[in-house]
Amino acid sequence: MNSVPRVLTVLDELLTAAAPAGRGALWQLAESGRELDANLVRLPPGAEVGEHQEDVLDVLLVVVAGGGRAVSGGEALGLTPTTVLWLPRTSRRALAAGPDGLTYLTVHRRRPGLTIKPAVAPAGRPAAHEGGEGPCMLDRVCPGCGRLSADPEPVFCSRCGERFADL
Repeated sequence: MNSVPRVLTVLDELLTAAAPAGRGALWQLAESGRELDANLVRLPPGAEVGEHQEDVLDVLLVVVAGGGRAVSGGEALGLTPTTVLWLPRTSRRALAAGPDGLTYLTVHRRRPGLTIKPAVAPAGRPAAHEGGEGPCMLDRVCPGCGRLSADPEPVFCSRCGERFADL
């Protein structure tokens, strides 16, 4: 594990290089041995991330560019550049980008990965837990309405009919 601080990216450079109408993750923290996850996400003007709930992790959301709103429990919270929003675990929330789009950084504790554990550990020893990063599901979020598709490889949204991006 690398224990020396270093610059991983410069957000202004990422934003300048990204396609203006692009949607999704522009950057992800991918360093080995880390205990955090972070993502820089862009939503184009008017786009939404439908209501959802994170049951395991608290998430810190920092607005980097653009604006919009977060809706939780019927309350709309305004999002502007430099707004820092805490999304406590078990809270239901939705995001909507304003006319300039919404670009935000999320930071949370690293999620333990899915594992398959043996029914019986060899020689009576306890089974070792091997973690990892959970799968990113941004490719399953509808670009039209923000609904998360249950289909692992969606082509069209079952709610609004929008075509998913071909990857």
